[in-house]
This record gives sequence, structure tokens and C-alpha cells, in this order.
Amino acid sequence: MKPLTYEHRIQLLALAAGLPGSLIAILLLCFGDYSSQTAWTLTVLIIIFWLGFAFSLRHRVVFSLQILSNLLAAMREEDFSIRARGARSDDALGEVMIEVNALSETLREQRLGALEAAALLRTVIEEIDVAIFTFDNSHTLKLVNRAGERLLARPAERLLGFTAAELGLAGCLEGESARTAELSFPGGVGRWGLRRGSFRQDGLPHDLIVLSDLSRTLREEERQAWQRLIRVLGHELNNSLAPIQSVAQSMESNLKRVQIDELSSARTDTVLDDLRQGLAIIRSRTEALSRFMAAYARLARLPQPTLAPVNLGELVRRVAELETGVRVQVVEGPAVTISADRDQLEQLLINLIRNAAEAVRETGGEVLVKWLLERSRVQLSIFDDGPGLSNTTNLFVPFFTTKPGGSGIGLVLCRQIAEAHGGSLTLENRQECRGCEARFIMNVS
Repeated sequence: MKPLTYEHRIQLLALAAGLPGSLIAILLLCFGDYSSQTAWTLTVLIIIFWLGFAFSLRHRVVFSLQILSNLLAAMREEDFSIRARGARSDDALGEVMIEVNALSETLREQRLGALEAAALLRTVIEEIDVAIFTFDNSHTLKLVNRAGERLLARPAERLLGFTAAELGLAGCLEGESARTAELSFPGGVGRWGLRRGSFRQDGLPHDLIVLSDLSRTLREEERQAWQRLIRVLGHELNNSLAPIQSVAQSMESNLKRVQIDELSSARTDTVLDDLRQGLAIIRSRTEALSRFMAAYARLARLPQPTLAPVNLGELVRRVAELETGVRVQVVEGPAVTISADRDQLEQLLINLIRNAAEAVRETGGEVLVKWLLERSRVQLSIFDDGPGLSNTTNLFVPFFTTKPGGSGIGLVLCRQIAEAHGGSLTLENRQECRGCEARFIMNVS
């Protein structure tokens, strides 16, 4: 037997509610002092009103529920334009209608925001100069942007539905999720930055592949590096070759006069002195050029650090004792053992302390070295009370120096050593007083 529907239950309850009163009225009419015509007429009227009110109640309840059903069905189909009319806040059904209308408006606003965000995301994906691919759990391509189309030299219609192996992207779904690789595609060959991620759509796992062309960026960086190198080398070579050329021309002129004229002994001695002075200048400039090239070679061939446990306090004290011309005060910090290359770290400290000592040598000041431990990082600071830095922009530019006779590679070498140890090096003027601070930070093993 099928269970009764909600409408039938409402109908039966309405009939049951009116049954006692109607039955009593009919019995009173039958056993009362009424004519048969009157009794039958009133009985028919009672039954008609009883059934009419019962069916009207059923219709009223069912109609209200059908309105709610239609509103919810429209929401499910993402049609948020339908509203319930005549909703009032002074009855229970009206409150339900008001809340349903408010829910529909909220969903409409959220849907509009989601559509706008999705449209923006699609626009960004299409316009960005990075190839983007998404694959489902069977490695079938589900989405590709314009950069991906150019990379594979085919429109999206001829790419969607193909597997990663058929598109030549199977290797991108394997190996490390973030790496650089030499890859060849119909639309480009070179070095690519690969990023792979995962997400879920419709409850199924998907893979996201992002390929960015690094060749153009690397070529631009290489071009700029060559330009800087040529600029530096050209400047240094011109500084050495110009005086050498001038001195050589002067020496050649003197030799010609010696060959043409019969000079006196004093005159000959003067010419010989000029020749000796010219040769000394040539020797000095060639030695300076040789030192410059040796310094550049040293900067370019810094080896990878050989890590070993190093007692930082002991190393700082030993390096501080090497500086004899200026007082170097070491403020003892916590006992720290770091994993570092002792020789390279010692060279870094020697350069920094020597720079600080040279800054205070003329003023008679002192150098202060201290370190502290913050969580898993050690910070070593070297303070001086010298005149400070007038130009902090080019401090770490190779071969830039403000010291007479300086090579301009000391700070660059120090920064390379710091970064090779996973740390950082900064040099800036002190805020509270005159002088500057060199700050070296690295992780503690």
C-alpha cells in the first residue's frame, strides 16, 4: 500500500477537524423538531460548507508550499530573478517568504561576484605570457591558454582531449614540481621554468602545469652582464693604456732627438732620466692592470663553501686580534656554533673589520663587534664611529671603490660569501650616532 502524500494527509486532517461539528449538527437536525425539507436542506448546506472549507485549507497550504518549491527550484537552476510577492513579517509564512527572498538576493550577489571573478581569471589566464595547461586524472588536457596554444602551435580545439604524452608534455607531469629544464616544443625551444600543482574539480584530482620561457630573460640578463663587464674592463684598460701610449710617444720622440742631434752629456742624462721615468710609469700601470685582472679572476672563481662546525665567538676574537692599528672591541654574545667554511668566513670578517678600521683610523675612533642569537638565526654586527657612508647605492657594485688604491671587490666578495652560506650582508649608516654598521645574518645549524 502506497503511503499517503502530504496533500492527502492535509486533506484528511481538514476533514477530521470539521467532522465532529458537522456530525453533531446533522444529528440534531435529524432528531430535532424540524420538517424533513428543512432538515435535508440544512444537512446539504453543512456538508457543502464542511467539504468546501476542508478543500480550501488543502489548497491554501499546498499553494504556499508550491510557491516555495518554485523559488527553490529557480535557485537551484541559478535563476535568482524570481521573488515571492505579498510576503509579510507579521505571520509565519510571510517570514519564510522574506527569508527565501533574502537568500535569493544573497545568492544572486554571490553568483554575480563569482562570474566577475571567473571572467577576470579567464582574461588573466588568456593574456598572461605564460603557458598554462590543466590535465585530469587520466592526463587528458582540459584547459589551455593562448600562450599554451602558441607554444604547441595549435589552436585549443585541436589540443583539448589529447593526452599529455600525445602533446609532448608527459615529462612535465613527472619529476620535481618546481624546476628549470631544457625543453623543445613546436612553438619554441629553450630553457623553461616549470611549476606543477594539483587541484580538485568536480571531486576529481587535476594537475596544473605552468611553463615560463626563461631564455629571453636569461639572454637579457646575460646581455646586461656583458655590458657591465665590458664597461668595467674598458674603463680600467683605458686608464692604463692612455698613459702608457702617451709615455711611449714621448719616449719615442726623445729617442729620435738622440739619434738626430749630437747632445751634450747633461742633455743625454736628462733624456735618459725621462726614459727611466717613462718606463717606471709603464711598469706601474701594467702592474695595476695585472692586479685588476687578478682581482676579477678571484671574484669570478669563488669556490663553493666547505661546511664544518665553526665556533663564532672564537673566530671573531681571533680576527679582531689581527687588526693592530685600531682598537677593536668585541662584545661577547651567546655561545654559537655555525656550519660554515672557516676560511671564507674568516675572509669576510677580515674585510669587514678592516673596512671599519680604515673608516676610524684618522678620527681615532674604535670598532665594535658583537653578535646575538634570534631563534635559529645569528646576527653579527660590526660598528664604527667614522664619517659614515656618503653613497650607499654602489657599495656592492664590482670594482666600485671610494678608497685610493682600492680594488672595489672586497664588499662584493663578502656578499658572495654571505649568500653562499645562505645568509645576507648589509651595510648602512647608523641611526643613533655617526658611523656605519655592517650586519651579517645567517642560519644556525
